[in-house]
Amino acid sequence: MPLSPGTPASPATEAVLKESYERILRRNPGEPEFHQAVREVLEALAPVLDRRPELLDAKIVDRITEPERQIIFRVPWQDDKGEIHVNRGFRVEFNGVLGPYKGGLRFHPTVNLGIVKFLGFEQIFKNALTGLNIGGGKGGSDFDPHGRSDAEVMRFCQSFMTELHRHLGEHTDVPAGDIGVGGREIGYLFGQYRRLANRWEAGVLTGKGLAWGGSAGRTEATGYGSVLFTAEMLKLRGEDLEGQQAVVSGSGNVAIYTVEKAQALGANVVTVSDSGGYVVDEKGIDLDLLKEVKEVRRLRVSDYAERRGPSARYVPGGSVWDVPADIAFPSATENELDAAAAATLIRNGVKAVSEGANMPTTPDAVHLFQEAGVSFGPGKAANAGGVATSGLEMAQNAGRAIWSFEQVEAELTRIMKAVHDECYETAERYGAPGDYVKGANIAGFERVSDAILAQGLI
Repeated sequence: MPLSPGTPASPATEAVLKESYERILRRNPGEPEFHQAVREVLEALAPVLDRRPELLDAKIVDRITEPERQIIFRVPWQDDKGEIHVNRGFRVEFNGVLGPYKGGLRFHPTVNLGIVKFLGFEQIFKNALTGLNIGGGKGGSDFDPHGRSDAEVMRFCQSFMTELHRHLGEHTDVPAGDIGVGGREIGYLFGQYRRLANRWEAGVLTGKGLAWGGSAGRTEATGYGSVLFTAEMLKLRGEDLEGQQAVVSGSGNVAIYTVEKAQALGANVVTVSDSGGYVVDEKGIDLDLLKEVKEVRRLRVSDYAERRGPSARYVPGGSVWDVPADIAFPSATENELDAAAAATLIRNGVKAVSEGANMPTTPDAVHLFQEAGVSFGPGKAANAGGVATSGLEMAQNAGRAIWSFEQVEAELTRIMKAVHDECYETAERYGAPGDYVKGANIAGFERVSDAILAQGLI
Protein backbone atom coordinates (compact mmCIF):
# COMPACT_ATOMS: atom_id res chain seq x y z
CA MET A 1 0.00 0.00 0.00
CA PRO A 2 1.49 3.41 -0.92
CA LEU A 3 2.18 5.84 1.90
CA SER A 4 0.37 8.58 0.01
CA PRO A 5 -2.95 7.06 -1.15
CA GLY A 6 -4.86 9.24 -3.59
CA THR A 7 -1.99 11.73 -3.87
CA PRO A 8 0.28 11.73 -6.94
CA ALA A 9 3.89 11.31 -5.84
CA SER A 10 7.16 10.88 -7.66
CA PRO A 11 8.67 7.39 -7.43
CA ALA A 12 11.72 8.84 -5.65
CA THR A 13 9.59 10.49 -2.95
CA GLU A 14 7.47 7.39 -2.50
CA ALA A 15 10.62 5.31 -2.10
CA VAL A 16 12.03 7.65 0.55
CA LEU A 17 8.79 7.59 2.55
CA LYS A 18 8.58 3.80 2.30
CA GLU A 19 12.17 3.40 3.42
CA SER A 20 11.66 5.80 6.33
CA TYR A 21 8.53 3.99 7.50
CA GLU A 22 10.18 0.56 7.28
CA ARG A 23 13.11 1.86 9.33
CA ILE A 24 10.72 3.22 11.95
CA LEU A 25 9.02 -0.19 12.19
CA ARG A 26 12.37 -1.92 12.66
CA ARG A 27 13.64 0.50 15.28
CA ASN A 28 10.41 0.68 17.26
CA PRO A 29 9.05 -2.88 17.47
CA GLY A 30 5.87 -3.65 19.36
CA GLU A 31 4.55 -0.07 19.30
CA PRO A 32 1.45 -0.22 17.06
CA GLU A 33 -0.06 3.11 18.20
CA PHE A 34 3.19 4.92 17.39
CA HIS A 35 3.38 3.18 14.01
CA GLN A 36 -0.22 4.23 13.27
CA ALA A 37 0.41 7.87 14.20
CA VAL A 38 3.57 8.05 12.10
CA ARG A 39 1.94 6.43 9.08
CA GLU A 40 -0.94 8.92 9.15
CA VAL A 41 1.53 11.80 8.93
CA LEU A 42 3.70 10.17 6.27
CA GLU A 43 0.64 9.48 4.11
CA ALA A 44 0.13 13.24 3.82
CA LEU A 45 3.68 14.29 3.00
CA ALA A 46 4.35 13.20 -0.59
CA PRO A 47 3.15 16.44 -2.24
CA VAL A 48 5.13 18.52 0.27
CA LEU A 49 8.35 16.62 -0.33
CA ASP A 50 7.85 16.73 -4.10
CA ARG A 51 7.37 20.47 -3.96
CA ARG A 52 10.15 21.09 -1.42
CA PRO A 53 13.09 18.75 -2.13
CA GLU A 54 15.25 20.59 0.44
CA LEU A 55 13.24 18.80 3.13
CA LEU A 56 14.32 15.46 1.68
CA ASP A 57 17.96 16.56 1.52
CA ALA A 58 17.84 17.62 5.18
CA LYS A 59 16.31 14.25 6.21
CA ILE A 60 13.49 16.09 7.99
CA VAL A 61 11.25 13.00 8.06
CA ASP A 62 13.91 10.96 9.85
CA ARG A 63 14.68 13.78 12.27
CA ILE A 64 11.07 14.51 13.15
CA THR A 65 10.13 10.86 13.77
CA GLU A 66 13.00 10.16 16.20
CA PRO A 67 12.47 11.56 19.73
CA GLU A 68 15.12 13.96 20.97
CA ARG A 69 15.06 12.24 24.36
CA GLN A 70 13.30 9.23 25.94
CA ILE A 71 13.28 8.95 29.73
CA ILE A 72 12.17 5.77 31.55
CA PHE A 73 12.39 5.45 35.30
CA ARG A 74 11.05 3.44 38.22
CA VAL A 75 8.54 4.91 40.66
CA PRO A 76 8.48 3.20 44.08
CA TRP A 77 5.68 4.20 46.47
CA GLN A 78 3.91 2.92 49.58
CA ASP A 79 0.18 2.28 49.93
CA ASP A 80 -1.91 2.94 53.04
CA LYS A 81 -1.27 -0.60 54.32
CA GLY A 82 2.49 -0.14 54.14
CA GLU A 83 2.99 -2.30 51.05
CA ILE A 84 5.60 -1.16 48.54
CA HIS A 85 4.68 -0.89 44.86
CA VAL A 86 6.96 -0.16 41.91
CA ASN A 87 5.55 1.45 38.76
CA ARG A 88 7.27 2.67 35.64
CA GLY A 89 7.45 6.32 34.64
CA PHE A 90 7.99 7.82 31.19
CA ARG A 91 8.72 11.16 29.60
CA VAL A 92 9.37 11.45 25.86
CA GLU A 93 10.71 14.85 24.86
CA PHE A 94 9.97 14.45 21.18
CA ASN A 95 10.71 17.76 19.48
CA GLY A 96 11.58 21.12 21.02
CA VAL A 97 12.34 23.16 17.90
CA LEU A 98 9.34 25.48 18.43
CA GLY A 99 9.64 25.88 22.19
CA PRO A 100 9.78 23.94 25.46
CA TYR A 101 8.43 20.40 25.25
CA LYS A 102 4.71 20.51 26.05
CA GLY A 103 2.32 17.65 26.62
CA GLY A 104 0.38 15.90 29.32
CA LEU A 105 1.06 13.13 31.81
CA ARG A 106 -1.18 10.06 31.66
CA PHE A 107 -1.60 7.73 34.66
CA HIS A 108 -3.30 4.53 33.47
CA PRO A 109 -2.45 0.80 33.49
CA THR A 110 -2.20 0.78 29.67
CA VAL A 111 0.63 3.31 29.57
CA ASN A 112 3.83 2.04 27.98
CA LEU A 113 6.62 3.55 25.89
CA GLY A 114 4.77 3.05 22.60
CA ILE A 115 1.66 4.85 23.88
CA VAL A 116 3.74 7.76 25.18
CA LYS A 117 5.65 8.01 21.89
CA PHE A 118 2.43 8.02 19.86
CA LEU A 119 1.00 10.78 22.05
CA GLY A 120 4.24 12.78 21.98
CA PHE A 121 4.52 12.51 18.19
CA GLU A 122 0.93 13.73 17.77
CA GLN A 123 1.72 16.58 20.17
CA ILE A 124 4.44 17.97 17.87
CA PHE A 125 1.92 18.77 15.14
CA LYS A 126 -0.95 19.70 17.44
CA ASN A 127 1.22 22.24 19.25
CA ALA A 128 2.55 23.59 15.97
CA LEU A 129 -0.99 24.19 14.72
CA THR A 130 -1.81 26.44 17.68
CA GLY A 131 0.73 28.98 16.44
CA LEU A 132 2.25 29.14 19.94
CA ASN A 133 5.92 28.55 20.72
CA ILE A 134 5.65 25.09 22.26
CA GLY A 135 7.32 21.84 21.28
CA GLY A 136 5.96 18.31 21.55
CA GLY A 137 6.33 15.85 24.42
CA LYS A 138 4.33 13.42 26.53
CA GLY A 139 4.71 11.33 29.66
CA GLY A 140 3.01 9.23 32.26
CA SER A 141 3.03 6.00 34.20
CA ASP A 142 1.27 2.64 34.37
CA PHE A 143 0.02 3.65 37.84
CA ASP A 144 -3.77 3.48 38.23
CA PRO A 145 -5.14 6.24 40.51
CA HIS A 146 -8.65 4.76 40.37
CA GLY A 147 -9.69 3.53 43.80
CA ARG A 148 -6.58 4.88 45.51
CA SER A 149 -6.82 7.22 48.49
CA ASP A 150 -5.65 10.82 48.29
CA ALA A 151 -2.67 9.91 50.48
CA GLU A 152 -1.66 7.07 48.14
CA VAL A 153 -1.96 9.29 45.07
CA MET A 154 0.10 11.96 46.84
CA ARG A 155 2.89 9.51 47.70
CA PHE A 156 2.96 8.21 44.14
CA CYS A 157 3.06 11.73 42.65
CA GLN A 158 5.85 12.76 45.00
CA SER A 159 7.94 9.73 44.02
CA PHE A 160 7.21 10.31 40.31
CA MET A 161 8.24 13.96 40.48
CA THR A 162 11.34 13.20 42.54
CA GLU A 163 12.84 11.58 39.45
CA LEU A 164 11.16 13.63 36.72
CA HIS A 165 11.88 17.10 38.15
CA ARG A 166 15.49 17.11 36.94
CA HIS A 167 14.24 17.07 33.34
CA LEU A 168 11.64 19.86 33.69
CA GLY A 169 11.60 23.65 33.65
CA GLU A 170 9.47 26.45 32.27
CA HIS A 171 11.98 26.90 29.42
CA THR A 172 12.71 23.18 29.02
CA ASP A 173 9.72 20.86 29.48
CA VAL A 174 6.25 21.74 30.77
CA PRO A 175 3.89 18.82 31.51
CA ALA A 176 0.14 19.06 32.04
CA GLY A 177 -2.63 16.59 32.86
CA ASP A 178 -4.13 13.83 30.74
CA ILE A 179 -6.13 10.67 31.52
CA GLY A 180 -5.81 9.94 35.25
CA VAL A 181 -4.08 13.26 35.99
CA GLY A 182 -6.42 16.02 37.09
CA GLY A 183 -6.22 18.94 39.48
CA ARG A 184 -5.45 16.73 42.49
CA GLU A 185 -2.48 15.07 40.82
CA ILE A 186 -1.14 18.33 39.34
CA GLY A 187 -1.26 19.85 42.83
CA TYR A 188 0.80 17.05 44.37
CA LEU A 189 3.27 17.10 41.46
CA PHE A 190 3.71 20.86 41.68
CA GLY A 191 4.21 20.77 45.44
CA GLN A 192 6.98 18.20 45.13
CA TYR A 193 8.64 20.12 42.29
CA ARG A 194 8.62 23.32 44.38
CA ARG A 195 10.13 21.44 47.33
CA LEU A 196 12.93 19.97 45.22
CA ALA A 197 13.68 23.04 43.08
CA ASN A 198 13.38 25.52 45.97
CA ARG A 199 11.67 28.08 43.79
CA TRP A 200 8.16 29.12 42.75
CA GLU A 201 8.24 28.27 39.06
CA ALA A 202 4.58 28.44 38.15
CA GLY A 203 5.23 27.85 34.46
CA VAL A 204 6.69 24.37 34.97
CA LEU A 205 3.25 22.69 35.03
CA THR A 206 -0.09 23.66 33.55
CA GLY A 207 -3.57 22.69 34.67
CA LYS A 208 -2.88 24.18 38.10
CA GLY A 209 -5.51 25.42 40.55
CA LEU A 210 -6.76 28.97 39.99
CA ALA A 211 -5.45 30.09 43.39
CA TRP A 212 -1.85 29.18 42.56
CA GLY A 213 -1.15 30.04 38.95
CA GLY A 214 -3.80 28.18 36.97
CA SER A 215 -5.81 29.56 34.09
CA ALA A 216 -9.54 30.08 33.98
CA GLY A 217 -10.96 27.95 31.18
CA ARG A 218 -8.23 25.31 31.18
CA THR A 219 -10.59 22.62 32.48
CA GLU A 220 -13.09 23.36 29.72
CA ALA A 221 -10.63 24.01 26.92
CA THR A 222 -10.23 20.66 25.15
CA GLY A 223 -13.96 19.94 25.02
CA TYR A 224 -14.83 23.52 24.12
CA GLY A 225 -12.17 23.56 21.40
CA SER A 226 -13.49 20.37 19.80
CA VAL A 227 -16.95 21.90 19.54
CA LEU A 228 -15.61 25.22 18.23
CA PHE A 229 -13.68 23.36 15.51
CA THR A 230 -16.88 21.51 14.59
CA ALA A 231 -18.78 24.77 14.37
CA GLU A 232 -16.24 26.02 11.83
CA MET A 233 -16.54 22.83 9.77
CA LEU A 234 -20.34 23.14 9.79
CA LYS A 235 -20.17 26.76 8.61
CA LEU A 236 -18.65 25.53 5.36
CA ARG A 237 -21.67 23.25 4.96
CA GLY A 238 -24.01 26.22 5.52
CA GLU A 239 -25.06 24.89 8.94
CA ASP A 240 -24.47 25.36 12.65
CA LEU A 241 -24.96 23.29 15.81
CA GLU A 242 -28.46 24.56 16.56
CA GLY A 243 -30.88 21.63 16.66
CA GLN A 244 -28.30 19.00 15.70
CA GLN A 245 -28.37 15.68 17.58
CA ALA A 246 -24.94 14.81 18.95
CA VAL A 247 -23.36 11.73 20.48
CA VAL A 248 -20.36 11.99 22.80
CA SER A 249 -18.21 9.10 23.98
CA GLY A 250 -16.48 9.17 27.33
CA SER A 251 -17.48 10.92 30.53
CA GLY A 252 -14.23 12.45 31.67
CA ASN A 253 -13.09 16.03 31.46
CA VAL A 254 -13.04 16.25 27.64
CA ALA A 255 -16.48 14.64 27.25
CA ILE A 256 -18.16 16.70 29.97
CA TYR A 257 -17.08 20.02 28.49
CA THR A 258 -17.81 18.88 24.96
CA VAL A 259 -21.37 18.31 26.18
CA GLU A 260 -21.41 21.73 27.85
CA LYS A 261 -20.23 23.71 24.83
CA ALA A 262 -22.31 21.74 22.33
CA GLN A 263 -25.43 22.39 24.40
CA ALA A 264 -24.55 26.07 24.70
CA LEU A 265 -24.45 26.27 20.89
CA GLY A 266 -27.85 24.58 20.56
CA ALA A 267 -27.04 20.90 20.02
CA ASN A 268 -29.02 18.12 21.68
CA VAL A 269 -26.40 15.81 23.21
CA VAL A 270 -27.93 12.43 24.03
CA THR A 271 -25.04 10.14 25.10
CA VAL A 272 -22.04 9.73 27.38
CA SER A 273 -20.14 6.53 28.10
CA ASP A 274 -17.47 4.81 30.15
CA SER A 275 -15.66 1.48 30.01
CA GLY A 276 -18.79 -0.36 31.24
CA GLY A 277 -21.32 0.94 28.74
CA TYR A 278 -23.18 4.04 27.67
CA VAL A 279 -26.23 6.15 28.49
CA VAL A 280 -28.82 7.38 26.02
CA ASP A 281 -30.81 10.30 27.42
CA GLU A 282 -33.64 11.21 25.06
CA LYS A 283 -34.23 14.54 26.80
CA GLY A 284 -30.59 15.47 26.41
CA ILE A 285 -27.80 15.00 28.93
CA ASP A 286 -28.45 16.76 32.25
CA LEU A 287 -25.13 18.55 32.59
CA ASP A 288 -25.45 19.39 36.29
CA LEU A 289 -26.24 15.78 37.14
CA LEU A 290 -23.39 14.50 34.95
CA LYS A 291 -20.91 16.78 36.74
CA GLU A 292 -22.18 15.69 40.14
CA VAL A 293 -21.88 11.99 39.25
CA LYS A 294 -18.48 12.19 37.54
CA GLU A 295 -16.64 15.16 39.04
CA VAL A 296 -17.96 15.20 42.61
CA ARG A 297 -18.88 11.59 43.38
CA ARG A 298 -16.59 9.90 40.80
CA LEU A 299 -19.25 7.31 39.96
CA ARG A 300 -20.14 5.47 36.73
CA VAL A 301 -22.48 6.54 33.94
CA SER A 302 -24.86 3.80 35.07
CA ASP A 303 -25.31 5.87 38.26
CA TYR A 304 -26.23 8.85 36.08
CA ALA A 305 -28.98 6.78 34.44
CA GLU A 306 -30.34 5.63 37.80
CA ARG A 307 -30.53 9.20 39.11
CA ARG A 308 -31.84 10.72 35.88
CA GLY A 309 -35.05 8.73 35.68
CA PRO A 310 -37.08 7.32 32.78
CA SER A 311 -35.61 9.53 30.03
CA ALA A 312 -32.19 7.89 30.42
CA ARG A 313 -31.38 4.32 29.42
CA TYR A 314 -28.13 2.59 30.36
CA VAL A 315 -26.73 0.11 27.82
CA PRO A 316 -24.03 -2.17 29.24
CA GLY A 317 -21.27 -2.83 26.71
CA GLY A 318 -22.26 -2.16 23.13
CA SER A 319 -21.27 0.86 21.08
CA VAL A 320 -22.28 4.46 21.64
CA TRP A 321 -21.92 4.88 17.87
CA ASP A 322 -25.08 2.83 17.33
CA VAL A 323 -27.13 5.86 18.42
CA PRO A 324 -28.27 7.95 15.41
CA ALA A 325 -26.67 11.39 15.34
CA ASP A 326 -25.85 14.36 13.14
CA ILE A 327 -22.56 15.03 14.95
CA ALA A 328 -20.19 12.59 16.67
CA PHE A 329 -17.56 13.52 19.25
CA PRO A 330 -15.22 10.60 20.07
CA SER A 331 -13.82 11.85 23.38
CA ALA A 332 -12.66 8.77 25.30
CA THR A 333 -9.51 7.00 24.07
CA GLU A 334 -7.50 5.87 21.05
CA ASN A 335 -9.04 3.63 18.37
CA GLU A 336 -12.49 3.59 19.98
CA LEU A 337 -14.30 4.28 16.68
CA ASP A 338 -13.63 1.57 14.11
CA ALA A 339 -14.79 0.98 10.53
CA ALA A 340 -17.95 -0.90 11.57
CA ALA A 341 -18.95 1.96 13.87
CA ALA A 342 -18.17 4.51 11.16
CA ALA A 343 -20.38 2.63 8.70
CA THR A 344 -23.22 2.69 11.24
CA LEU A 345 -22.85 6.42 11.83
CA ILE A 346 -22.82 7.07 8.08
CA ARG A 347 -25.97 4.99 7.55
CA ASN A 348 -27.62 7.02 10.30
CA GLY A 349 -26.77 10.30 8.58
CA VAL A 350 -23.80 11.70 10.50
CA LYS A 351 -22.52 14.99 9.01
CA ALA A 352 -19.44 15.77 11.08
CA VAL A 353 -17.02 13.96 13.40
CA SER A 354 -14.65 15.83 15.70
CA GLU A 355 -11.97 14.00 17.68
CA GLY A 356 -11.81 15.18 21.27
CA ALA A 357 -9.53 12.29 22.25
CA ASN A 358 -6.14 11.50 20.72
CA MET A 359 -6.44 9.27 17.63
CA PRO A 360 -9.80 7.76 18.66
CA THR A 361 -10.74 6.87 15.06
CA THR A 362 -9.06 4.00 13.24
CA PRO A 363 -7.55 4.69 9.79
CA ASP A 364 -10.20 2.59 8.02
CA ALA A 365 -12.95 4.54 9.77
CA VAL A 366 -11.37 7.87 8.79
CA HIS A 367 -11.29 6.80 5.14
CA LEU A 368 -14.96 5.77 5.27
CA PHE A 369 -15.95 9.17 6.68
CA GLN A 370 -13.97 11.01 4.02
CA GLU A 371 -15.37 8.89 1.18
CA ALA A 372 -18.90 9.56 2.47
CA GLY A 373 -18.38 13.34 2.54
CA VAL A 374 -18.48 13.58 6.33
CA SER A 375 -16.56 16.55 7.71
CA PHE A 376 -13.81 14.96 9.81
CA GLY A 377 -11.75 16.92 12.34
CA PRO A 378 -8.59 14.98 13.37
CA GLY A 379 -7.51 15.14 17.00
CA LYS A 380 -4.28 17.02 16.35
CA ALA A 381 -6.45 19.91 15.13
CA ALA A 382 -9.85 19.48 16.76
CA ASN A 383 -8.59 18.88 20.30
CA ALA A 384 -5.78 21.45 20.18
CA GLY A 385 -7.79 23.73 22.47
CA GLY A 386 -6.43 22.04 25.57
CA VAL A 387 -2.76 22.59 24.83
CA ALA A 388 -3.52 26.05 23.40
CA THR A 389 -5.01 27.09 26.73
CA SER A 390 -2.04 25.52 28.52
CA GLY A 391 0.08 27.83 26.40
CA LEU A 392 -2.08 30.74 27.53
CA GLU A 393 -1.55 29.62 31.14
CA MET A 394 2.21 29.69 30.54
CA ALA A 395 1.91 33.23 29.16
CA GLN A 396 -0.03 34.35 32.22
CA ASN A 397 2.55 32.75 34.52
CA ALA A 398 5.41 34.46 32.68
CA GLY A 399 3.77 37.85 33.14
CA ARG A 400 2.41 37.20 36.66
CA ALA A 401 -0.99 37.95 35.12
CA ILE A 402 -4.51 36.65 35.73
CA TRP A 403 -6.95 36.59 32.83
CA SER A 404 -10.71 36.34 33.19
CA PHE A 405 -12.64 33.33 31.88
CA GLU A 406 -14.05 35.59 29.16
CA GLN A 407 -10.55 36.63 28.03
CA VAL A 408 -9.38 33.02 27.87
CA GLU A 409 -12.48 31.82 26.03
CA ALA A 410 -12.20 34.63 23.49
CA GLU A 411 -8.56 33.73 22.82
CA LEU A 412 -9.43 30.03 22.61
CA THR A 413 -12.17 30.81 20.08
CA ARG A 414 -9.71 32.83 17.99
CA ILE A 415 -7.09 30.06 18.10
CA MET A 416 -9.51 27.28 17.16
CA LYS A 417 -10.80 29.28 14.18
CA ALA A 418 -7.20 29.88 13.12
CA VAL A 419 -6.39 26.16 13.47
CA HIS A 420 -9.43 25.25 11.37
CA ASP A 421 -8.62 27.81 8.68
CA GLU A 422 -4.96 26.76 8.52
CA CYS A 423 -5.92 23.11 8.04
CA TYR A 424 -8.56 23.91 5.44
CA GLU A 425 -6.37 26.31 3.45
CA THR A 426 -3.33 24.02 3.55
CA ALA A 427 -5.39 21.09 2.25
CA GLU A 428 -6.63 23.24 -0.63
CA ARG A 429 -3.11 24.48 -1.38
CA TYR A 430 -1.91 20.89 -1.74
CA GLY A 431 -4.81 19.69 -3.86
CA ALA A 432 -6.91 17.95 -1.19
CA PRO A 433 -9.83 20.33 -0.54
CA GLY A 434 -11.86 19.47 2.56
CA ASP A 435 -9.32 16.92 3.82
CA TYR A 436 -8.59 18.20 7.33
CA VAL A 437 -6.33 15.22 8.06
CA LYS A 438 -3.91 16.10 5.28
CA GLY A 439 -4.26 19.80 6.02
CA ALA A 440 -3.42 19.37 9.71
CA ASN A 441 -0.48 17.06 9.10
CA ILE A 442 1.03 19.18 6.34
CA ALA A 443 0.55 22.51 8.13
CA GLY A 444 2.12 21.20 11.34
CA PHE A 445 4.94 19.48 9.43
CA GLU A 446 5.83 22.60 7.46
CA ARG A 447 6.01 24.82 10.54
CA VAL A 448 8.26 22.38 12.39
CA SER A 449 10.39 21.67 9.29
CA ASP A 450 10.99 25.36 8.60
CA ALA A 451 12.15 25.85 12.20
CA ILE A 452 14.52 22.87 11.95
CA LEU A 453 16.05 24.24 8.75
CA ALA A 454 16.40 27.70 10.27
CA GLN A 455 18.15 26.36 13.39
CA GLY A 456 20.63 24.07 11.63
CA LEU A 457 21.67 20.55 12.51
CA ILE A 458 19.72 19.92 15.71
